[in-house]
Amino acid sequence: MRKILFVVITMIFSVPFSAQNHLFEQMRKSMNEYSLPLVNLIIDTSKVNRNSYINGKIEIADCSYLKNDSSKVIRYFCKYRYRGASAATYEKKSFAIKLLDEKGKDFDANILGIREENSWILDAMAIDRTRMRNRICFDVWNDLNHTPYKTIYGNRNGTEGTFVEVFINGDYHGLYCMTDKIDRKLLGLKKARLSENGNVQTKGLLYKGISWGNNTDIHLLSYNEADTNRGTWNSWELQYPDEYPSVDTWQPLMNLIEFCSDKTTNEQFAKGYEEYFFTDNLTDYVVFTLGLGIGDNAYKNTFLSLVDITIAHRFLITPWDMDMSLGGHWNGKYNETLADVNRYNEIAPFNRLIVNNIAGFRDKLKDKWKAHHTTLFSMEGISKRLDNYANMFLLSGAWEREYNKWNENPVTLKESILDELDYIKTWYQKNYDNLCRQFGVQPVNAIVNTTLSTTPHSLNGVYTLDGRKIDKNQLHEMKTGVYPDQRKRQSVLIAVLLYPS
Repeated sequence: MRKILFVVITMIFSVPFSAQNHLFEQMRKSMNEYSLPLVNLIIDTSKVNRNSYINGKIEIADCSYLKNDSSKVIRYFCKYRYRGASAATYEKKSFAIKLLDEKGKDFDANILGIREENSWILDAMAIDRTRMRNRICFDVWNDLNHTPYKTIYGNRNGTEGTFVEVFINGDYHGLYCMTDKIDRKLLGLKKARLSENGNVQTKGLLYKGISWGNNTDIHLLSYNEADTNRGTWNSWELQYPDEYPSVDTWQPLMNLIEFCSDKTTNEQFAKGYEEYFFTDNLTDYVVFTLGLGIGDNAYKNTFLSLVDITIAHRFLITPWDMDMSLGGHWNGKYNETLADVNRYNEIAPFNRLIVNNIAGFRDKLKDKWKAHHTTLFSMEGISKRLDNYANMFLLSGAWEREYNKWNENPVTLKESILDELDYIKTWYQKNYDNLCRQFGVQPVNAIVNTTLSTTPHSLNGVYTLDGRKIDKNQLHEMKTGVYPDQRKRQSVLIAVLLYPS
């Protein structure tokens, strides 16, 4: 059965967004405990492009600094460019940002508690109808998989991010996710060394799959002869050390592909694959991509890294750009396709590990799913993540602003994000049951509901977003609608939502 929950949402009603000047300052001054951080980009928009950085400034107002009804603003010099391939064609664009000091040199800062870093991403999530798929996928991955060696960031093998509302020169621009990057520092890769005679000694390496190419090179099955003095080679991009592309920096990837190719016999492969891969990383990656229906990441939108090639050549896999997940397509359309373990039959090293069940690899996949199907990948666990972010979007008012700004551009948004979550939860239940059947594991039954699973206060109390409690007797006399609060020049929306008993 369902109970009725009254959620009270506070909205500024002075002037419509499109007519406001200096909206960043107005919203900053009215921030409360439910506000998302606000990020204002001060930039010459006529000069921003994808290929080169231009100078600007960034202002960040974080509600954790609330004091006397105003928020603290942190300002940095920086430089910007658009980022992404297909994403750069949308009006709502993602940004790559590098912080600078007053002299224009790289400057590290801990933004929103993520980590000390100078290079940041503002992800527009333009084709994601929920604006949370990529973030949820990384959250799950970070709980599932860690680097098999110690790093200064707690062995993290994925990005961390915080949802923010972005302004450009004070004008509202939408809901974004501010994240760090997959880079040398995060993964603890050893720096390249420059000798006295000017030669470079390659140590740590980071490659990124950037296109499907002819499928064989991106799937580690073969490669075409190509110029090794460039930052791209076949379907791959050299992320580190990107300033020193050479045969030395590309040779380890060539060696990996040759090992995975038909030049290596099945017997040689079975004996040597653990010299090239971390088994837990492989099983985690397969179960993760199948469990969340991640369809654009084998190995496109995936990183391969080596800590120090002078010591060992074991590669670590790190996923990236997971908008095509949880029942969504890369172009923003719905994708009803369910997971199939056989998708890896033509992708190395899984083609041999799974098909030939080397060292009981199929059993390892089953054990991995069984270990997490009642917790990390459970219907309850995924629903909670979806609900928590939806709760955040609704209570802050960010979803309403995003809908008003970007609906139909480039994809259709639901006026209620809860309706979109209904679709994801229905898809996820089907995919979950499907994987349980494939792995021979008993599923945990769950009822799919559109809910806000958590609220910031007890369900026995009803509050406005500025923390004022509404008397129950008064509440039940009120109908759904907007009620002005002249004291703070705000209005109060009483909305009726449902949650499961």
